[in-house]
Formats: sequence, C-alpha cells, structure tokens
Amino acid sequence: QGKNTKYSVLLLALLTLNTIYMVQADSPNPAPDMSSLFSTSLMSSFPEDLEISGYCKELLFFFKQRYVTFVDCLILAARPVKVCQNCSSSYSRLQDIYRNISDQVGPGNESCRDSLLSSDRLMVVYQLYSNLQDLWTSSNCESNLTNDTLNFLSTLNQTLTCFEKYQLGNHTELCKSCKKMYGDVNKLYGRMEKNDTMCIDLEDAMNMTRRLWSKNFNCSLPRDETVPVLAVSSFMLFLPVIFYLSSFLHSEQKKRKLIHRSLLDRYSIKAAGDGIFSVR
Repeated sequence: QGKNTKYSVLLLALLTLNTIYMVQADSPNPAPDMSSLFSTSLMSSFPEDLEISGYCKELLFFFKQRYVTFVDCLILAARPVKVCQNCSSSYSRLQDIYRNISDQVGPGNESCRDSLLSSDRLMVVYQLYSNLQDLWTSSNCESNLTNDTLNFLSTLNQTLTCFEKYQLGNHTELCKSCKKMYGDVNKLYGRMEKNDTMCIDLEDAMNMTRRLWSKNFNCSLPRDETVPVLAVSSFMLFLPVIFYLSSFLHSEQKKRKLIHRSLLDRYSIKAAGDGIFSVR
C-alpha cells in the first residue's frame, strides 16, 4: 500500500507539470527560452589601454555612416543602372574617410590604421571597403568624365526623344524618322567601346536602347560592315560559275583552233597532191 501511495504521488506530480507546460504553451506570452537565461555574454568593455581611442571611434562612426549612404545609393541605382551618375559623390566621401583611417594621423600623431583595419583576422572595415572598391572599379565609372560621354548622352537623349514621339503611332514611321539618330548613337558607342571609355551606365543605356529598337519597335539598321561582307560572299558564290564559264570558253576556243588547223592541214595535203599530179 505504501508503494502504491508513492506511485500515486509521483503520477500526480507529473500530471501537474504537464498541465503547467500545456498552459504555458497555449499562453500568448510563453515563457522565455531557457537557453537565453543561461547564455554568457562578453564584458561590456575591456581595460582602457586595449580599447580604441575616441578619435578612432569617431572615424569608425563616420565610416559607418558613409558606407551605408553609398550602399543605399547603389541599391536605388541598380535598375536602370545609374551608378556612376548618381553615386559618384557618395563614393568620393567614403574614399575620403577610408583614406583618413588608412593614411592620415590624428591628434598627437595617432594613427587608426592598425586598430581599425588589421587588428583581427576578419578585418571587417578593410573587407567591406575592398568589396565596394572592386564594384566601383568594375563599373568603370572613372571613364565617365570625357567629351565623348557628353556627346554620347546628348545623342542618346535625342534618339530616345524621337522614340517617344513616334512610339504611339506607326512603328514604320518611327524606324524611318529615328534611323539616322539611332545610327549616330551606335557609331559613337562603337568608338567608345574600342577606346575602353564606356562606363556601366552608358553600357546599360545602350543595351536598353537597342532592345527598344529591335524588339519593341521591330526596326533594323544595316551595319557598315554588311556591304563588304555581302560583296565578298557574292564573289565567293559566283567564283565556281566564273571558273566553269572561263574553262568552257577556253576549251571552245582551243577546239576551234584544232578544227582550223585540221582544215589547213587537209588543204595543204590536197594542194601538195595537186601540184604533184600537175608536174607529171
């Protein structure tokens, strides 16, 4: 009987715990995760001689602000691509603050290069800046400030204005009226592409313009190299015909010469025979 009493008490305790657990699970404010209660956190600060200085903290804060500003600009300029046009100033400010961190010294000839850029294996500030620097370099924005760029943008805007003027009407009229401007902007683009002065903004704008011209408006523009290519292709196509025709004419001429020579030989033999008989 004593054993049954112990089992009854144990069963009652388990049922009570299960009831409490079910109530907490259904509650709109469940109990916090137990692991969070026992988690260990780092101390809020280290000894003063191991902390970065106030000057370096200030530079790090400015870097954070300008980094976020530049990334926001990149995202907003992603489509259509206007990275070079819209984000040059924010990238320049980010460059300035990174240069202050990496090269400049502050009050008392204090440098923040080691403490902010290379004091740990992850090197967060250095890696973040390097990634954005690679992106900016690949966009080729440094080639954007040229006279060719200004000329290209002017011609491209004229072409797009022409598209807008005729796009609601007959596309045949659009192809006819905008053909010269579209051809001019294509030539400019080709020249800049060869000179490696094409930034990502202009490259994307030209790709979209070509898509409008060929797919949306179903226009076409023969390229300059089409004429010589067609000429060479036509020559190669008719070359066998020319060869066989010349061979035929040559053989006919040779045949005529043989016939003519054969007739001359006959006449010569006959004349010689007649001469012999006349002598006798």
